[in-house]
Amino acid sequence: MNAAEKKKVSVVVPFLNEEQNIPVFYERTTRAMEGRPEELEIIFVDDGSTDGSARWVAEKAKQDARVKLLRLSRNFGHQIAITAGMDYARSDAVVIIDADLQDPPEVIPELIDKWREGFEVVYAVRESREGETWAKKFLAASFYQLFRRLAKIDVPVNAGDFRLVDRKVVEALKQVRELHRFMRGLTCWVGFSQCAVNYHRAARHAGQTKYPVWKSLRLAVDAVTSFSGAPLRWLTGVGMLIGVAGAVVLVYVVVRRLISPIGYEPGWATIIAFMLFLGGIQLVSLGLIGQYVSRIFEETKKRPLYYVREEIGLGK
Repeated sequence: MNAAEKKKVSVVVPFLNEEQNIPVFYERTTRAMEGRPEELEIIFVDDGSTDGSARWVAEKAKQDARVKLLRLSRNFGHQIAITAGMDYARSDAVVIIDADLQDPPEVIPELIDKWREGFEVVYAVRESREGETWAKKFLAASFYQLFRRLAKIDVPVNAGDFRLVDRKVVEALKQVRELHRFMRGLTCWVGFSQCAVNYHRAARHAGQTKYPVWKSLRLAVDAVTSFSGAPLRWLTGVGMLIGVAGAVVLVYVVVRRLISPIGYEPGWATIIAFMLFLGGIQLVSLGLIGQYVSRIFEETKKRPLYYVREEIGLGK
């Protein structure tokens, strides 16, 4: 792309109760984009906030035409909010970034520069993660390694939703309307030329995280079950191993009984342990199968991904 060519860039910002962060985010984003040749718009997507976040954005939209507001009818979830913002963006490229300021807006120009070099997906990779526990960092690293192996998709390690996608990629993603969405996986799945920009991730500026460990684990389950059927194949393998082990134990018990028919008492503790083990495996297997079945059930309903309560400065 010609560096002097006039382009429009949309910054899609999903938020939920970020009243303390949004004003600072706006100031830092507009300051970072000062002097850039691109036309800027900031699409704030309210995912069911109950504080004054949406009210602040609505007032700012009256003062700055670059600010847009999309209010969803309720809390549909972070990944759906990202999707809604991309649906309404009418720019040449879309930057996805959260409002908590862990991902610095000052990196946005670097993403745009890579895009102007010809890359169609530019994802930001965290070199460090401040304000996060070692457990969360370990779980995140483990998830990325597991997901890459299961899904056979080259999802970069330590890259979140903070990224830039070209208009061609946006149009491709708009055709993918599955309910359980993992946007960072989908942007890699659709293909196109991709590259990375490294940055240091800061601690949350203010407020509470919207992704505690349990919610991160839920997203991980959604990601794996949406992109891979490998866990179901694993269950088949586990069942075969347990069947073989059971046959071996049965042969052992019969032979021992034939060799020493007197004085042999059955091991009740062992039997109970095996029963509990097999019962646990069966329940886990049923739960995993249920996850896949529930996804089939929910997708067949063909419900809209979201409903919009209000839009300011936007036209779909």
